[in-house]
Amino acid sequence: MSTVERYEQLLAFISTHMPEPWTQDDVDGVVIFTGGSPSEVVVRLTDTAVIVEEYAVKWERSHMPVMRPRRVGIVKWRQLPESQLMTIIGELIKGARETRRARYHTCRFCGRTRPPEWMADDGICQRCSDRDVTRVH
Repeated sequence: MSTVERYEQLLAFISTHMPEPWTQDDVDGVVIFTGGSPSEVVVRLTDTAVIVEEYAVKWERSHMPVMRPRRVGIVKWRQLPESQLMTIIGELIKGARETRRARYHTCRFCGRTRPPEWMADDGICQRCSDRDVTRVH
């Protein structure tokens, strides 16, 4: 199998293993998949590697979230046999999703489970915090 065919096979494999919904962008020759709602996994495909990351956000300033994913693993895709490569990538995507979901919290007011960047202080989601549900009238 040629390098081009293998690369196209990786594109197809990644797209079928990303959590729905997912997006695909091309930035400077790197294909970036982001999957889940809210986002859970980021996969970057370069001409030599597959990089799987757990989606994460850092707050640069108040009300200014910036994506800062955490690397889960990197695989040099040209160096592994096809079956092992696909198994590893599939497991890395699964692991990134599980790690991301383990960071979710349940709001003590509305009872909804939210990702960490949607939580305010004291176990309250931002939506409930914005509504000021803790105020006594």
